Amino acid sequence: MAVYRRGYQRYTEGLTSHATRMMVMPRFTWEALLSQKFVLILLVVSMFWPLLCAGYIYLANHSELWQGLGGGFKKYFSINGDFFAIFMKAQSVYALILASVAGPGLIAPDLANNALPLYFSRPLTRGDYILSRMIVLLGLLSLVTIVPGMLLFAMQAGIAGGDWFWKHWYLGAAIFVGFTLYIVTVSLVAMTSSAYVKWRVVAGALVLAFFFLLAGAAEMVNSVFRVEWASTFNPGYALGAVWAEMLDIEIPDDKPGAFECAVFLIALSGGLLALLARKLRAVEVVK
Repeated sequence: MAVYRRGYQRYTEGLTSHATRMMVMPRFTWEALLSQKFVLILLVVSMFWPLLCAGYIYLANHSELWQGLGGGFKKYFSINGDFFAIFMKAQSVYALILASVAGPGLIAPDLANNALPLYFSRPLTRGDYILSRMIVLLGLLSLVTIVPGMLLFAMQAGIAGGDWFWKHWYLGAAIFVGFTLYIVTVSLVAMTSSAYVKWRVVAGALVLAFFFLLAGAAEMVNSVFRVEWASTFNPGYALGAVWAEMLDIEIPDDKPGAFECAVFLIALSGGLLALLARKLRAVEVVK
């Protein structure tokens, strides 16, 4: 209809719910990611270790199967914080690889095709856009971290009984909170890399290099100055220290504590979020 006729009118009907608008992008992105063979292969391979851990839990709770080996083996069949710490560290590797594969394709195409004005012309803010993209990685990485971890905890609690659960409930909370912290950190790294690097392969490599380079730099500072405080700036160690505190695992006195590591992770996440928000603009003036 021609504008001069003034027969148009502003849309005044009700909008869809905020949650519905937020889930539009994750729904289609999940479908695209799960159609990739490499992503499916990673998801399948990442289930091998949880299956082995499930077998270990079964053996640990059925002593009659290994009782003939002697009482000395009892210490090797104990389900405690050390067991879940090993599980979490192994699964975090799969999560990091998945993030390096799935993360680079989340934001870079929108920036390359100038799609942000189209998104932000809808009832969608920058915060909504960032959160919706993060939901993609939260859902994908949860399949290899939180979901199998909570299933293993539930399996152990179901076999060992209520007494074990009430004494070790904090292990379940540590798995959920610890993995959530890890996923948020890795997701922010992957999304920031996607926003600043156009080439998908390079962005994926940058996600992996971010953790390895910081770890190497921290160890170099420790070696040169003969200190230990630089380990705080190693994301891998910082996450491990926070996990150890929640899982009730002792941290060496000469190493940075969980509090310092948690402060670093919060500052790191805030810095990555600020960089990401700075890049995501509907209109940019180029001088």
